[in-house]
Amino acid sequence: IARNTEADVNVIALIGERGREIREFIEENLGEEGMKKSVVVAAAADHPPLVRLRGAFIATTIAEYFRDQGKHVVLMMDSITRFALAQREIGLSVGEPPTTRGFTPSVFSLLPKLLERVGTSQGGGTITGLYTVLVEGDDLNEPVSDAVRAILDGHIVLSRRLATHNHYPAIDILESISRLMIDVVSPEHYELSMKFKDIIATHREAEDLINIGAYTKGSNPKIDLAIEKIDAFNQFLQQGIKESVSLADSVSTLRKIVGNSS
Repeated sequence: IARNTEADVNVIALIGERGREIREFIEENLGEEGMKKSVVVAAAADHPPLVRLRGAFIATTIAEYFRDQGKHVVLMMDSITRFALAQREIGLSVGEPPTTRGFTPSVFSLLPKLLERVGTSQGGGTITGLYTVLVEGDDLNEPVSDAVRAILDGHIVLSRRLATHNHYPAIDILESISRLMIDVVSPEHYELSMKFKDIIATHREAEDLINIGAYTKGSNPKIDLAIEKIDAFNQFLQQGIKESVSLADSVSTLRKIVGNSS
């Protein structure tokens, strides 16, 4: 994202990451080209919790500075979970009671104070925030992910099941959602995406029957269509790490593979 975004500035906050991963990200993933328009704020895992906490707020303040100058900023934070864990450490040290799964009350009051700062300013600048959440035990309703999901405008869910099939990026599009999509894409794009998801959902519901050979072709036209298109759909959803595709090209390909699927 940092290498290929059309934003004026990238602000990247690495909160609670291992020191080796920080260096690797800057040198290999971001690279010289990505660094030209990026600001990196790093607070490694071995830093005190207060430093990790302040790292997240400093990165957001830097993003706000560029937004106030009328620039379009992408703020990427990895991860909001480690931000929450840092606040939990601080809360426990000052005597706060551990409540929801060991998290202190101050964690849930601090999350909106950080996350609500992104968005569009009156001066025309914008901050688009992307925050990673580490989900405990694959439970999407665990406290931090549940609280963050309630604040943000959408969520992208990564799937272990897809990763084990070497399907990358391992995004589960049926679990992922954008509350703003209908406001920011064309009516045609929105309709195509809804048809696409409907076909994927149909295939997933019938997947067990298909895999054990219990489904007979012709029994259900929707399942027949899903079986016909699933390979093309999965290919569309996969992309190489260094591959970049424009939105216009993505919509054009989506139009071709969805076709007349009504």
